[in-house]
Amino acid sequence: MTRTTRMATSDEQLRLMTRIARLYHEQGMRQPRIAEELHISQARVSRLLTQAAKLGIVRTIVVPPEGVFAELEEEIAARYGLRDVVVVDVEGEADSVIPALGAATAVYLETTLMEGDRLGISSWSATLLAAVEAMRSRPGGRFLEEVVQLMGGVGDPQVQVQATRLMGRLAELTGAEPVFMSAPGLVAGATVRDAILGDPKVSSVAAAWKNLTIAIVGIGSLEPSPLLRRSGNIFSDDDQEQLRGLGAVGDICLHFFDEQGTLLDTELNDRVIGITPDVYRAVPRRVAVAGGDRKYAAIRAAVLGGWVDVLITDLGVARRLAGRPDRTERQAP
Repeated sequence: MTRTTRMATSDEQLRLMTRIARLYHEQGMRQPRIAEELHISQARVSRLLTQAAKLGIVRTIVVPPEGVFAELEEEIAARYGLRDVVVVDVEGEADSVIPALGAATAVYLETTLMEGDRLGISSWSATLLAAVEAMRSRPGGRFLEEVVQLMGGVGDPQVQVQATRLMGRLAELTGAEPVFMSAPGLVAGATVRDAILGDPKVSSVAAAWKNLTIAIVGIGSLEPSPLLRRSGNIFSDDDQEQLRGLGAVGDICLHFFDEQGTLLDTELNDRVIGITPDVYRAVPRRVAVAGGDRKYAAIRAAVLGGWVDVLITDLGVARRLAGRPDRTERQAP
């Protein structure tokens, strides 16, 4: 008799649980109203909904909308030990993906920058310029402390205007104090570099690099971008040939690395006026924005070598990073 009563009670619990689950999840009825309709307490409604999920009566699934690649992002993040990955629904060569990458980066910055952040930015990137131009100001005025230029930039005046606009616009949007590096990006050698870094105006910028909380950079390939080439901040053809012979595939802030992301030990590093690799790697959050088929080797090397912990890239590069370059289907809504 006792066993029959227990079974009946169990069946009734399951029936009530299912009824409540349907009212809540399918009909959108709120818990207080369910309690009123069924003449039970709201606490019991909540408890039975929780139990329904545990028993599998209610199963929650997430269906990504078209153009969102959450599974692919998580796979890449796990494979390369990244904090976060943003995959943008665009493919092709570097120039063709810049607008989409810029727009995605703008949204990322708008939603993740925190009050009090000190941001360093590489000013010689068409993608970062597109990102800043796409950003919207946040209500409430100032929330960043500083926006700091990560490398020197005195070069062609017309191109310098773009780099200055990038820094100025970002500072305007965030209320930050812009900190410009008024020095060349490249010099003749270590002696010249050390003399320039000894200038108080330049050394104060170098000191600001050590206090950054976030850095946002592009990833360069061995072949410099059109913007960087026009700036004058590039190595000569002979220097590039030397880098190629050493196995260089890409750079961040003109510090070149091989296909495994290992920094190349060369005297060319002594000619760069910009954030040093050690100081850069100490920045708590390092965001890289890069895409296009031509840059795949450089992007892969950068994530392998731990140069970045957040990557914003295009769908084609993302699939190759995940080891599935032939997968062409898109996630359905």
